[in-house]
Amino acid sequence: MENAKKIDLGEFFGGIAATLVALPSAIAFGLIIYSPLGSEFSSRGVIAGIIGAVTLGLIAAIFSGTPKLISAPCAPAAAVLSVFVAELLSSGIPAEAIPGYIIVVAAGAGTIQFIFGLSKGGAFIKYIPYPVVAGYLGGVGSLIVLGQIPKFFGIGSVKSIPAFIAILPNFKWETVLIGSITIIVMVLAPKFIKKFPAPILALLSGITVYMIIAIFQPELRSLENNKLLIGAIKTSIGDVGVGIVENFISLGDLELKKVTGLTVPILTLGLLLSIDSLKTCVLLDVLTGHRHNSNQELIAQGLGNFTSAICGGVPGGGTTGPTLVNLYSGGKTKISSLVSGFTSLAILLLFSPLIAWVPVASLAGVLLVIGFKMIDFNSFKLLTHRSTRFDFIVILAVVISAVFLSLISAAGVGIALAITLFMREQIRFSVIRQLVLGNKIHSKKTRTPSEQKVLVDKGLNTVVIEIQGQLFFGTTDQLYSEIEPYLKNCKYFILDMRRVLSIDFTATNMLLQIRKKIEKVNGVLIFSSVPQSVPTGKNLLHYLENFGFSSEGVGVEFFPELTDALEWVEDKILQEEFQDEDDKPYELQEFEFFEGASEKAMITLKMGVHEKEFKKGETIFKIGDSGGEIYFIRKGNVRIEIPLPNGNSAHRATFSTGGFFGDMSFLDNEKRSADAIVSSDEASLYILSRNNFDEISEKYPEVSTIFYEKLAYQLSNRLRSNVIELTGLQE
Repeated sequence: MENAKKIDLGEFFGGIAATLVALPSAIAFGLIIYSPLGSEFSSRGVIAGIIGAVTLGLIAAIFSGTPKLISAPCAPAAAVLSVFVAELLSSGIPAEAIPGYIIVVAAGAGTIQFIFGLSKGGAFIKYIPYPVVAGYLGGVGSLIVLGQIPKFFGIGSVKSIPAFIAILPNFKWETVLIGSITIIVMVLAPKFIKKFPAPILALLSGITVYMIIAIFQPELRSLENNKLLIGAIKTSIGDVGVGIVENFISLGDLELKKVTGLTVPILTLGLLLSIDSLKTCVLLDVLTGHRHNSNQELIAQGLGNFTSAICGGVPGGGTTGPTLVNLYSGGKTKISSLVSGFTSLAILLLFSPLIAWVPVASLAGVLLVIGFKMIDFNSFKLLTHRSTRFDFIVILAVVISAVFLSLISAAGVGIALAITLFMREQIRFSVIRQLVLGNKIHSKKTRTPSEQKVLVDKGLNTVVIEIQGQLFFGTTDQLYSEIEPYLKNCKYFILDMRRVLSIDFTATNMLLQIRKKIEKVNGVLIFSSVPQSVPTGKNLLHYLENFGFSSEGVGVEFFPELTDALEWVEDKILQEEFQDEDDKPYELQEFEFFEGASEKAMITLKMGVHEKEFKKGETIFKIGDSGGEIYFIRKGNVRIEIPLPNGNSAHRATFSTGGFFGDMSFLDNEKRSADAIVSSDEASLYILSRNNFDEISEKYPEVSTIFYEKLAYQLSNRLRSNVIELTGLQE
């Protein structure tokens, strides 16, 4: 029972503490949005801020999948909507009709968030580049700062910097003093008083300074016509209801042409609120170890913002400051978030007379601190590194666009620069993982020394290119530039595609051009390991076939693995080199393995071998079989495979006519380490057992000497070939 009480108290105190942090900002954000409409709308702005805190605190908390998250009106919403209101006023829209437009934009942004969540768009929002997000938030912070500086000096709103400079001598020392004290407390309080929210302390200090000044200026003791205070507001249930009705009535004054042009502000606000909420969720994950559900959270925030808009509240999202206060004050579940919402409602209904005495300059001081915190001054460190200077330019461009153009323009600039950042990284990332000539890479098919020599000599006619990453319009030129020097001299072009993640029409068209150039020199374009499924869901093999790349055509071949492609090319080269030689089975003395051996030694050795025929697919030996035999291939191909647990097998090597295999088991007489399977139509083998060989060696030691000498020579050739290939791959 005691633990239950502690948990309840923690939820209770966490929710109340979060409200004390969120509510002053929410009120200030409401004033930012509605104050340009005139002083008579100030009361509506205050109510809108509190209603936003109430509805978001309740609705978003109910549907949220992130415990401890506090949702409330936020700075990005205030900045976007305040600019939107100013633009409507400048276009001639009457002030009394503008609340209807605010409802449409806020409700539309909530709907966008809801759609983002349903369509699993949360993952995409998280991948927006940080420089773009930092620039946009910096622009929002800059707009808040610029908008609050005139209020800090008590000179009202101004439309330009020259106008501000001209009117600055008329500043009110009272507002400067109140705002300065508020800022000082807002900045220093967290360092000395950690258990009480800094915004509340800052506002209380501003009210205290105002009351001290009012002792010497009696006119400041009244709420009527007092521009230094928020002023009296009507917050009874009836008044709030009337306000909601008035908002809906204003919907009837909307111009259809203007409403259809609200798409960009709606998308901008929806995206920005989503980013702001998910950013807080990520921070909460780090602190608690809980992993939030981005899509569920966007659905919750969308429902909260839609409800807030219908009730005339300021939209918002998961806010960092109140959320952290809730966490450190004992909040553990969404109950604390609900407590925050109900506390905001209680304050709206019971303590609104106190809100009337909050100085406008004190709210301006709180907002100035919030605005400055949104600007990432650490971004200037990006200038110290050449590789990150473009990232700083991106941040600066978005900030400048937000300040001197509009937040909508900044959104467009941010999207364009996000694309630019992506393009830059993709172009920096080499699409070619490695390029190797045929004399330094070989298939898994083992060749005789004479064949190896031919393949090395003719290897310059083959180029193997392993492609990686995104093969699209931004990387096609890079690929073509790498291949172009070989187009005149090489005959076989192998493109290993196993690491390709995507391919677009531009890249495919470039491959068609390469194919035409290869055909002019009677060459062959060979694709290997083409993915049949990539992260985008596209089947690259079918995609290429649809554009005319088919093994049935002339000059194009497809192979499942790189080694298969290499083997095909090697066979072609060797066929051209040894085209006059017949395809009859080798006699024992014709094997290069025994080159230089005496006739007597061969006659003696032949007494110990026996011949055996195999059909295609027939197993010569299996892994785990007892060993002791070495096999010489008179005719055909034998594939060495290692069985895998999933039922497949790994291709280890292929041996062809004139080659040998089984040498390791022959030497150590241990069990077989792989399967040997006939891969040609048929195979004819000479088989020499270790027992027979030992008997011959006892009678004719010179045969044993010659045999081991030849075996050592052949194995060293294989090793040397492997070293050359590994060196080529590393280079």
